[in-house]
Amino acid sequence: MRKRRKPGVPHPVDIHVGGRVRARRSFLGLSQTKLGEAVGLTFQQIQKYERGANRIGSSRLFQFAGILDVPVSYFFEGVEAAVAESELAPGMSDSDQTPLSGDAMMQKETRDLIEAYYKITDERVRNRVFEVAKAVANSA
Repeated sequence: MRKRRKPGVPHPVDIHVGGRVRARRSFLGLSQTKLGEAVGLTFQQIQKYERGANRIGSSRLFQFAGILDVPVSYFFEGVEAAVAESELAPGMSDSDQTPLSGDAMMQKETRDLIEAYYKITDERVRNRVFEVAKAVANSA
């Protein structure tokens, strides 16, 4: 039997979907203001969606998918794991989680690393950086 959530506590699915909106928006270099303007919302409303404080309706999610150039299913990728993790460890804050827990693509450090990597214009240098990163990771 599933336990009931406390009133006012966002559902893990809402948190996950909002996080996927944030990750994609950040990856594309869009500000919350720009995304809000594209759908007729304030940046504060976008913040609430991204935190999972407000649920995103299906029509709004469809709008976000078009603006962020992803299929609607993108927002739900990995949702089962996110829900399972929240069921196993209720009350964990972001600071309690290890860098490898949850969806690594949701973390700011990952997005910053990807952005920096693709700013390397010389493909040979970029490939060398990639090989160095793999070597360091394998030696740890």
